[in-house]
Amino acid sequence: MNEIAIAVNYENEKPTVSGRELHKVLKIDTPYHKWFPRMRGYGFTEGMDYWTFLSNRSDGLAGKPKTDHQLTIDMAKELCMIQRTEIGKKCREYFLDIERRWNSPETVMARALQFAGQRLELLTQENSRLTEINIAQAQQIAEMQPKVTYHDIVLNCKELVTVNTIAKDYGKSAVWLNKWLHEHGIQYKQGKIWHLYQKYAKKGYAKSRTLPFADGAGKNHSRSRTCWTQKGRLFIYELLKENGILPLIEQEGGKK
Repeated sequence: MNEIAIAVNYENEKPTVSGRELHKVLKIDTPYHKWFPRMRGYGFTEGMDYWTFLSNRSDGLAGKPKTDHQLTIDMAKELCMIQRTEIGKKCREYFLDIERRWNSPETVMARALQFAGQRLELLTQENSRLTEINIAQAQQIAEMQPKVTYHDIVLNCKELVTVNTIAKDYGKSAVWLNKWLHEHGIQYKQGKIWHLYQKYAKKGYAKSRTLPFADGAGKNHSRSRTCWTQKGRLFIYELLKENGILPLIEQEGGKK
């Protein structure tokens, strides 16, 4: 089993693996873009068993992103069984071992601690956002401004903010906003990190920040994360506004 080396993504609620990577390890002769639709026909459901995304070339060279899929461990095990090969059997055993470690008491506790840490970070971010809003509102009242605007709030904040913080301004999730920005040609995902396309990369809209995190086994690591400057925050504001999407504070009644 030692020769099996398939990267496992622990970033979501459950471990997943790349469909293309599994296809490569299983040594499937059929091209991936033909093989996966055939495997999908065995009753797998998108959003439950797998998720579609675009991946860049594995050699790091420029080129058109390819369609890939994040597969649950359960789906990966079934695909291994379907192949009826020795390498498929070994891969299935590999995934069974992943499951055992994922469901061990130590790993379950590590995930609980990680979740608590994430909740603390979200609460800290929310507190920071509310503080920014309070400062902006106090200044606007002092200057006898008749109306609070999102633009004014952003101008009074100088710190980097996460996409989660910006998304909450609109009553949305970070997943929704990242997907929206990707669909509108603003950013692309490389590995686990979102990057701005070259057209926007040098405009000062975003910066990379290194943050600590614990993996599924409770080991501490650090990873880069793209955070937005206030200039970038206003850029997103104008884009969304052009598409009829306003922050909660500018919606009728101050609510969505």
